[in-house]
This record gives sequence, structure tokens and C-alpha cells, in this order.
Amino acid sequence: MTEPEKKLSEHQRSKVNLLETSPFTAEGETIIKLKINGQEKTLAIEPRVTLLDALRETLGLTGSKKGCDHGQCGACTVLIDGQRVYSCLTLAIMQEDKEITTIEGLATGDNLHPVQTAFLENDGFQCGYCTSGQICAAVALLDEVKNGCVSYVTSDLNNPPTLSSLSESEIKERMSGNLCRCGAYNGIVAAVQQTIGQTPAEIEGRAENQ
Repeated sequence: MTEPEKKLSEHQRSKVNLLETSPFTAEGETIIKLKINGQEKTLAIEPRVTLLDALRETLGLTGSKKGCDHGQCGACTVLIDGQRVYSCLTLAIMQEDKEITTIEGLATGDNLHPVQTAFLENDGFQCGYCTSGQICAAVALLDEVKNGCVSYVTSDLNNPPTLSSLSESEIKERMSGNLCRCGAYNGIVAAVQQTIGQTPAEIEGRAENQ
């Protein structure tokens, strides 16, 4: 039994176990299969259930947070087929046959994802409520830049930035869909800079003053 499964209530756990042996569901529910963090999960949910609620309430994956529940804060950000998505705005039933990665699936065993390590080392959080969404967004940002995606502040659309040339303004714009009410933005930007091999501005400034 995984750690998230241990957090499920007895009722939730019995419901998940029942799905393994019975095709029957409660009225209004339908059975779906989702591939989450490399594992296939079978759920019985109503078609109106969001991916966020399915993750948190049915599967016990509470790393993705419910903040505004309107797609405005980014705390619920997950990766679907490598792209960042607000899980509060997408229906779980629409995500069958797709690869879903949550904050719980980024690390490999005890080895953190480089973005997770950079957030720790650069104090890219305070209360931590938005952090899982921030990290998932940052992971997606790296792939977007590698794939040549531009942003609102990209000056030359025919010459998108690379990871090595990504400016601070580009990072801020590309992370602007994730809000931090604690104001840990300097640490968040520094974490992204460290991940792509740049020296965070604060560390560079300290070195110059020594």
C-alpha cells in the first residue's frame, strides 16, 4: 500500500478495492482508468468530478492543492502528457489514456527532481501551499523552452530563447500563472535559474560584494 493510499478513509479504500473485482458503480458514476505517476488507477466517479478532486478525494494524492478552484492561482497545477494543466478546471473523465504526473511522481525514490532540490536550496517557498503547483509549472517550463515555445515577453518570435539564454523576465512571465501569496517569488525565480545552470542573481550579487 502506497503512502497516499494509507491516507484514504476506510470507506474510500473499500470503494477503490471493490472496483478491482466488481464492474458495478453507484447511480450516476462511471468507471474510468487513469495513469497517474506511472501507475494505472481505476476509479468510479461522476462525470462532473474534476481531476483535482479525483486526485485528492478519491486517490489520496493531496500534494496538488485546492486554492481558488477557479483556475486563477495555479496551486493545483499537474502535468498531463508533459504539459502543465490546472487540475481544478479539467474533468478527470477526459484524462483517460494520458500520462498524468503530480508532485508525488516527480522524485525517483529518495532522489528529488532537480527542480525540487533547487526550490529547497533557494527558499522558493514559505508556507508551502502553492509549492507543488509552482514546481510542476517550473518542470513544464523547462520542456517548453527546450521545445522552442515563446512567451508574451519573447522579443524575437523567430528566435525563441534557450535554457542557457533564458532571462529573468522570461522566467517571471512563464511562471506568472502560479501565484504565491507569501511573496517568495525571488526564491522561485532563483530555483529555476539554478535548475537551468544559471547563477541566481542573489548569489551572483553576494559573490561580487566579497
